[in-house]
Amino acid sequence: MSRQIRLNAFTMNCVVHLAPGQWTAENDRSVDYLKTGHWVELARLLERGLFDSLFLGDITGIYDVAGGSPEIALRTAAQVPMNDPAPLIPLLAHATEHLGFGVTLSVSYEHPYLLARRLTTLDHLSEGRVAWNIVTSYLDSGARSLGRDALAAHDARYDRADEYLDVCYALWEGSWEDGAVVRDRTTGVYADPARIHPVQHAGEHLRTDGVFQCEPSPQRTPLLFQAGGSDRGTRFAARHAECIFVGAPTAAGLRRTVDRLREALRQEGRDPASVRIFAMFTVIVDETEALAQARHDAYRARVSYDGALALLSGWTGIDLSRYAPDDTLAYVDTNAGQSALASFSKLDPSRTWTVRDAVEFVGIGGRGGVAVGDARQVADTLQAWMDETGIDGFNLASVEMPRTFEDIVTHLVPELQRRGVYKTAYEPGTLREKLGGESARLQAPHVGAAFRHQNDGHESDLRANDNPAS
Repeated sequence: MSRQIRLNAFTMNCVVHLAPGQWTAENDRSVDYLKTGHWVELARLLERGLFDSLFLGDITGIYDVAGGSPEIALRTAAQVPMNDPAPLIPLLAHATEHLGFGVTLSVSYEHPYLLARRLTTLDHLSEGRVAWNIVTSYLDSGARSLGRDALAAHDARYDRADEYLDVCYALWEGSWEDGAVVRDRTTGVYADPARIHPVQHAGEHLRTDGVFQCEPSPQRTPLLFQAGGSDRGTRFAARHAECIFVGAPTAAGLRRTVDRLREALRQEGRDPASVRIFAMFTVIVDETEALAQARHDAYRARVSYDGALALLSGWTGIDLSRYAPDDTLAYVDTNAGQSALASFSKLDPSRTWTVRDAVEFVGIGGRGGVAVGDARQVADTLQAWMDETGIDGFNLASVEMPRTFEDIVTHLVPELQRRGVYKTAYEPGTLREKLGGESARLQAPHVGAAFRHQNDGHESDLRANDNPAS
C-alpha cells in the first residue's frame, strides 16, 4: 500500500515569507496579515483540506547581513515587519475543530518557566492542538536587539537548549501529578497540594525553584518540532523531536539529511520510524499544466532578487552581496543557520550552485523543492519525493496568498485522496494522537517521559538536573 502523505501549511505572521516580491500582485492578500479575517479564513480553508497543521515560523531580529544593513530587508519586506505568531492560535483554534497549530518559539531569550506557561495556555485553549517548533535563533541582530553583545556560539546555543528542555519537561510532566486537579465543589478543593511539587533546578545555564503555575494541559508537553540540520542540531533533534522539519533543493540532498537523522535517532535509542519528518516544499497546481506553468512564469518574473538575497544572506550568515552572481557557492561553517548553506553546497555534490542560482531558487519557496503542474503531475512529484527520500510529509509554503492553498485544497487534495495516499477525515484526539502518537502524552523512550513525578511518599520536589534523563 502507498505511504500516506501528511501536509502542513507553512507561513509566518508577516508580508513576505518565502516569496519575496509576490505581495505586489493585485490579487495577492499577504498584506492582510494584520487582519483577523485573513487568518480565520486561512485556518478554515486548511481544515477543509484536512491539513494536519498550520505551521507558523518566526524569527527574532531582522535580516541585516546583506550589505551589512537592514535596508534591503526593510525595503523588500523580507520577513519584516513580523508579528508574534502565538496570539493567533486561540483565535484560529476557536474557528476550527481539528487543525493543529505549530508555533516557533526561541529558547535563547526567555526563561523556560515563562515559555512553558505560554505553551500550556495555548494547549488548553486549543484543546491539545499545539506543537512547539524549538529554535535557538540564528540572527545576530536579534541578540543585539535583546541586549546581548552578539549571538552565542552555534553549538553553545544547543547545549543551553538541552538544559532548557529538561526544565520544561520537569515543569510540564513533573510538577503536577496525575490526579492533582480535584475540582471538588462539595469540599471546595480545586487541587490537592500533596500532589503538586516544586521544580528545583540549578544548572550551568538556568535556575528555577517553584511550583509550575499551570494545571496540566491535554498534551502536557506540546508536540515537539525541531528544524536543526547541523551536526549539533541533528543530535538535539534526535533527543527531543517528535517531528523534524528539513529542507533541501533536491531529492538527493534531502535523502542524505533524512538518512543522517534516522541514524541519529537509532543512536539515541529511539525508533527512527516513530519521528515524522516533513520537508519544505512549494506546490503550484492548477486545472491544467499550461495554466500552472503560466502562473509559475508570472511568479518568477515578479521575484524580488534583492529580497531573496536578504533572506539567503540572513539564513547563512554570509553577506552574499559581496560576491559576484556567478561566483560558486561554497560551504563554510558559520554561526547562523548552518543547514541553509549546506543544503546548496554540501548535501548534493552532483550539482554546483552559483550565488545567482541559489538566490533565484529561494525566491520561490526558500530552500525546498518546487512542483508545478496539474494535480496528477504534482501528486506524482510528491509521491516520488516521499519514495526517494523517506520523508513522511511536507510543509507547504505559499507563493500567492491564499491562492496557493486554495488550489491545493481544490485540485491536489482530491487527487491524493483518489490515490488512497491522503486522509479523508481527521483522527480523533490531540495533535500528537492525530499524527499517530500512542497517547496524548509523551511516551518512553522519549526523554521527556522520564520527568514524570514518581511519588514514593518521601520526595516532594522534582529536581530537573538530578533526573537521570538530564
